[in-house]
Amino acid sequence: MKHNIYIFGLYLAALSLLACGNDDQKADGYGNFEATEITISAENKGKLLQFNLEEGDLLEAEQYIGYIDTIPLALEREQLHLSKAVISSKSRGVLSQIAVLKSKLKTANTNKIRTQNLIKDRAATQQQLDNVNGEIDVINNQIKSIEIQNAPVVNELKTIDVQLKLIDDQILKSKIVNPINGTVLTKYAETNEITAFGKPLYKIADLQHMELRVYISETQLANIKIGQSVTVKIDGEDSMKSYDGKISWVASEAEFTPKIIQTKEERIALVYAVKVKVINDGSLKIGMPAELWLTAN
Repeated sequence: MKHNIYIFGLYLAALSLLACGNDDQKADGYGNFEATEITISAENKGKLLQFNLEEGDLLEAEQYIGYIDTIPLALEREQLHLSKAVISSKSRGVLSQIAVLKSKLKTANTNKIRTQNLIKDRAATQQQLDNVNGEIDVINNQIKSIEIQNAPVVNELKTIDVQLKLIDDQILKSKIVNPINGTVLTKYAETNEITAFGKPLYKIADLQHMELRVYISETQLANIKIGQSVTVKIDGEDSMKSYDGKISWVASEAEFTPKIIQTKEERIALVYAVKVKVINDGSLKIGMPAELWLTAN
């Protein structure tokens, strides 16, 4: 009986030693998982006629999601085309007048050359040459006057062309296209709602590549560098679950330990933020706590 009690006592002592040994194994950093969240907003105003997504959907980059009503824009574009046609007809009338005057100018210049040759042969007078020069000056003045009158018409046509480009751009932006690969976190709008420019439609984040923001002490900086492979651990059902991670960023300035880090020794210590990239197997969530281990032990 005494022998059994002695063995049981040794067993308890061994358990106590193991427990003390486990307490000595501490993580090198503590933090929470985060992801880059992007809020997709409407780039046009109008009725949301189609919006095909739900929270939790996996979307691909350049995937078509839906569109905003473009009928008002199409009607405005048609009206601008009609206005452009009317103004263009006026401009063509002015240009035809200029063409007639340039034809007269060409004839007058021909007469000028002929008159100059006749003067050399003493078959024409200087007065005849002066009359031709006067006619050329009159025609040039008429052309300049018509061109001045046509300038506002040309500018108006250019203004309409700019307006048409703006409307085409608005129609293009009425199509809702997802920008990145990711998971829909929040949906802010529904089909048939009236939306406005800049109104949030949904929030998306790439959850396949998570980042763990951890905090380390100044003495640990010497053991950390960008690109270094580390181990990340989260709480599991029976034991800690491990992931392979890679350090992607180290803060250049120290800060006080955030309130979310509740280790007894570091509640008021100065620490440095570090980001670790981790590939998500589906278990990691935004805000989930985790530990950083510089070694696998």
